[in-house]
Amino acid sequence: MKTLKFTIIIIAMLLASCVSQKKYSDAENRAKLLEERSQFCENDLKLKQNEVLVLKTNLENEENKVNVLEKQIDYFKSTNTNLLDRLSDLSVVSKTGAESIKQSLEALNEQNKYIKDLTTNMQRKDSLNLVLVMNLKRSLDNFDDEDINIEVKKGVVYISISDRMLFKSGSFKISDRAEEVIGKISKIVNDHKDLDILVEGHTDNVPISTECMMDNWDLSVKRATSIVRLMQTKFNLDPQRMTAGGRSEFIPKSTNETSQGRALNRRTEIIILPKLDQFFELLEPPKANDIQ
Repeated sequence: MKTLKFTIIIIAMLLASCVSQKKYSDAENRAKLLEERSQFCENDLKLKQNEVLVLKTNLENEENKVNVLEKQIDYFKSTNTNLLDRLSDLSVVSKTGAESIKQSLEALNEQNKYIKDLTTNMQRKDSLNLVLVMNLKRSLDNFDDEDINIEVKKGVVYISISDRMLFKSGSFKISDRAEEVIGKISKIVNDHKDLDILVEGHTDNVPISTECMMDNWDLSVKRATSIVRLMQTKFNLDPQRMTAGGRSEFIPKSTNETSQGRALNRRTEIIILPKLDQFFELLEPPKANDIQ
């Protein structure tokens, strides 16, 4: 009888131990899951903080542009008021002089309208650039920041890609990894049919001479044409929207005296910009004949 009781106690202790071990394992799994979720949230927070920084920078730029344009408008309004004061006393103004003042007023009104339209279009363009940058950064988030840099310069979006991601040394054949990058960029650009794409190849100053390439001019051009050809044939970008060019070694980002500097200079830049004919039409002020 004692033996039976002892056996029952041993079995109960073993069952309790198994239950405790299971609870411990469940708790450990939940802790790991919480840690993974925390890391994901932390990464997402960093991305959002970067987006907020870009938004703040663009907002400051827009505010500066608006301040300049508002000062111009205030000046035109002041001039307009002075002319109206002169026009109010036509008894001392000749008929020819009154007509001249009237034309000046009309010209000022057209100038004010032009400035307002230009401001609106600039704001629309800057907003589009911001959307492009955000979409590109999200799409290329899984790539190393040292190999891809996305920024807005001179009012257009620049995507700079290192040659170690795109090509082998001295070659213009695109790697499989590069095709993935170009595909993501092409997908986003294809959603904006009113934008053109300029692809520029850049090299360091190390001389090159092979059967296929005479020098760095050849290498930079062939790398650019490889990119636009891939965009056209594999990712269906309209070739009329694209331009390929080579800049050789003459637009360096850093010194060519160090290996790190030369690595920065070996790059391909994809520049997303408005169609040039539309851009120049936007900048063209109203003609004198249009206000007669």
